[in-house]
Amino acid sequence: MTAGERLIARAGHALEHHPRQVTALVAALLLTAGGGAFAVASLGPDPSLLPVREILETVQPLPLEQQAEALDAHRFSLYTNEAVRSSDTAESLLARLGVNDAVAAAFLRQDPIARPQVLGAPGRLVAVEADDGRNLLRLSVRWAADETSFKRLVVERQPSGSFASRIETAPLVASLRVGSGSIRNTLFQAVDEAGIPDAVTTQLVDMFSGDVDFHRLRAGDRFAVVYETLEADGEPMRTGRVVSAQFVNAGRQLEALWFQQPGQRGGYFDFHGRSLERTFLASPMEVTRITSGFSMRFHPIQHTWRAHTGVDYGAPTGAPVRTIGDGQVQFAGVQNGYGNVIEVDHGKGNTTLYAHLSRIDVQRGQTVQRGQRIGAVGSTGWATGPHLHFEFKENGQQRDPLEVARRNVAPVELTAQARPQFERVANSMRTQLAVAASANMVASAR
Repeated sequence: MTAGERLIARAGHALEHHPRQVTALVAALLLTAGGGAFAVASLGPDPSLLPVREILETVQPLPLEQQAEALDAHRFSLYTNEAVRSSDTAESLLARLGVNDAVAAAFLRQDPIARPQVLGAPGRLVAVEADDGRNLLRLSVRWAADETSFKRLVVERQPSGSFASRIETAPLVASLRVGSGSIRNTLFQAVDEAGIPDAVTTQLVDMFSGDVDFHRLRAGDRFAVVYETLEADGEPMRTGRVVSAQFVNAGRQLEALWFQQPGQRGGYFDFHGRSLERTFLASPMEVTRITSGFSMRFHPIQHTWRAHTGVDYGAPTGAPVRTIGDGQVQFAGVQNGYGNVIEVDHGKGNTTLYAHLSRIDVQRGQTVQRGQRIGAVGSTGWATGPHLHFEFKENGQQRDPLEVARRNVAPVELTAQARPQFERVANSMRTQLAVAASANMVASAR
């Protein structure tokens, strides 16, 4: 056995027979080694004896004082707008606009240009610019002048501190908007939920009334529409023409777009180029409800069942009544139980009658055009409440006006020269209607 082997054997024998003594010996050795290591680590220099050097530098301050002075000198403007109320005074209107300016209020009360366009025009939107002291700097009001332009009242503070007013005329700018909706209860509810203006709804009904009975729509029927808005300074001022529309009724998909051929009057066509123009409108009133159809009814005054050969439209007194087609007024006056009556001759044996009117706006012999306002709803004659009684006659025989409108299609054809342009317009409208319709389907799914 070698010397190394004998040393290992003795260590093993000692650990086996004297474990406590061996453990104590190892611990002592470790403590001694640790102390030595600590002593070595503590042999560094004393930090308090290390050399110290002080450095001084000049620092330029930030120009905060100059910035503060610039901010104090800066003036900012406040912008707001409010609709005029019928009860408004100059002071109450300016107060709602956040303006506290006695000079401006006095000017609005007295200026012959500004006063009637502001205080005398409830519903108009007034926009103002004021300084940070709530003094008026500029006031403007816009309103439609005609079909293509608008007027703008401008009141401005002058360098002297007084005010000056002027009225400007500018063109309305057309832009396109889309809307869509689904029928759950009524058309009126659907268009309201979709935020579609009443003028657009009226056009939509007139476009499809020859194919759709809008008084008997089904839940699930849906529509999409692209229409013009006429804007003044970027704000919608009035609704323009419906450019394109789609209506799904009882599973049938109906489409229409506006197109004007060179040198001709514009009109509506389906996407295949077939004219949708009809000689007669289906209704003498804008969108409303039918209270009595073309059928038998119990007469509310004579208390007998009689054939009702016309259509009664329930509407408030004063609601506008329009002629359903071009023609000439052959009677305008009073007719017994019908009260105030207008009769229009449309030629070819076709005549229409409008009864119980509160007002007559045409006279005998006057020429009228389809859609022209001729009177207003009333309750004259034997009427139990305000409504319009309407009749359509062919050669003296009363007919259902809706049926007459459906079968009287105006003969308008696309020319070969206009066809390529029509196709381009149709493709563009298909895309826009698809976007509007898909947005409605997503909203309905939610």
